[in-house]
Amino acid sequence: MRKHRLDLFSLVAGVLFTGLAVLFLVASLDDFTVNGRIVVPVTFIVLGTAGLAGALLAMARRGRSD
Repeated sequence: MRKHRLDLFSLVAGVLFTGLAVLFLVASLDDFTVNGRIVVPVTFIVLGTAGLAGALLAMARRGRSD
């Protein structure tokens, strides 16, 4: 199998949305509430940070020869 480059943004987004799904699942099973006023901004902040890291990583890769 051929190796491919790590897609940091997709990895972070997948882990984030899986974590959110688990959080809401646990909240529905227990007497625990999830505050959407916190979850939505944190989601956007994490995805923005991952996008920035992915862009910086792509810029760094472009500078070196493979």
